Amino acid sequence: MSSSVAATHRLPYAKPNSAVCVIGAGSSGIAAVKVLHERGFDVDCFEASDRVGGNWVWGNRNGMSSSYKSLHINTSRSRMEFSDFPMPEHLPNFARHDQIAAYFNAYVDHFGFRDRIAFNTGVEHVAPREGGGFDVRLSTGETRQYDAVLVANGHHWDPRMPEPGFPGADTFTGQQMHSHDYKEESQLVGKKVVVLGMGNSAMDIAVDASYHAAETYLAHRRGVHIIPKYVFGRPYDAIAGHERIPAWLRWRLARPLMRAATGPMSRYGLQNPDHKFAQAHPTMSSRILDRLAHGAITPKPNIDHFDGPDVVFTDGTRVAADLVVYCTGYKISFPFFDADFLDPGRDNEVHLYKRMFHPGVPGLYFIGLIQPLGAIMPIAERQSELAADHLEGRYALPSDVEMIAEINRHRAAIAKRYVASKRHTIQVDFDDYMLALRKEGAAGARRARAHRSGTRVAG
Repeated sequence: MSSSVAATHRLPYAKPNSAVCVIGAGSSGIAAVKVLHERGFDVDCFEASDRVGGNWVWGNRNGMSSSYKSLHINTSRSRMEFSDFPMPEHLPNFARHDQIAAYFNAYVDHFGFRDRIAFNTGVEHVAPREGGGFDVRLSTGETRQYDAVLVANGHHWDPRMPEPGFPGADTFTGQQMHSHDYKEESQLVGKKVVVLGMGNSAMDIAVDASYHAAETYLAHRRGVHIIPKYVFGRPYDAIAGHERIPAWLRWRLARPLMRAATGPMSRYGLQNPDHKFAQAHPTMSSRILDRLAHGAITPKPNIDHFDGPDVVFTDGTRVAADLVVYCTGYKISFPFFDADFLDPGRDNEVHLYKRMFHPGVPGLYFIGLIQPLGAIMPIAERQSELAADHLEGRYALPSDVEMIAEINRHRAAIAKRYVASKRHTIQVDFDDYMLALRKEGAAGARRARAHRSGTRVAG
């Protein structure tokens, strides 16, 4: 972020009928549209697909969904649901993708804002206008003007392949693909499959392969903490999960609990993590350890190189593989902004106050651009409420100096706590961040009142 930004970036207090654009109708986008619609804003949402739900729509026609046939949620439904629209009681605690997509559809219809969403319409370009507001060019060729833009295009759609690539990969005789392109088990049947990665998608795909492939190998560069979805008969995230329980206490309670639940990862042939629980994004899976224990999945260290049909690992062993699935994460991408618009600094990072306000561009908000230890939906809802408060003049931002200082503190805290990784640049703890948003809303309300009265409130 440039330090030469203007002295203040508080958006002038807007009237409720201000024109607002929301990009994307996934789980974060519909939360934003719902809040803005209820507040009386003139809101348009543009969705490149023909339905709501984004990443949770298996076979989404826009090709951006990373959903696959066996996908289930990794956060229990009671922690994932929107605050004013509970998930149906008949759903399992860890529901399937189509059940979640149906829930989002029902949410839109229940609150009556489907007509605010333009389907099969993408956003091609967004540019700030001189004097405030934005020009938004659509895939239809039309350009519209808006007072504010809420970006909710998601961050699990632009695949990141291994960087740098492995030697010999260009001459490997088998198939290579990113997990984004994995859709169903038929892609695995009868093949010798190597899955690279230790995140949630890697676990799911390896488990699928263990039932359908001829052989399954799970390659990993470093160890991770694997959390079962149930601990002592309860969803794992129902234990010690609350905004009022500070992170230092929450993780102190969780660490021995997780050790008791799973034991060391080396018992399953995996590398033991070189970090404490909660110092990296954990992996949730109740099935992977079972399949490893039964020998249905063979653990391997990282890939070293390819040699014709063989995948050669760092320990010198090799497998003549038919398919390699790279579960190596995603890039943070905004194809509708000019390349240098956000000045992101280091790779896969965007500098935002409270992870949602861009200090240099008034009226630009980011909804759901976080990687939580928990669900993103309640967070997107609370972020949207804060954005709406700002547009209504009920919430005011602090000074640029204070915003930049907060961003730098957050970046330093992330670097100190988490294992260095491009996936941790937008990491937050669910409960801590929800509480931080609540406190920020109260602080911003005080600033707004002080602004109207001509006094100043610090922070």
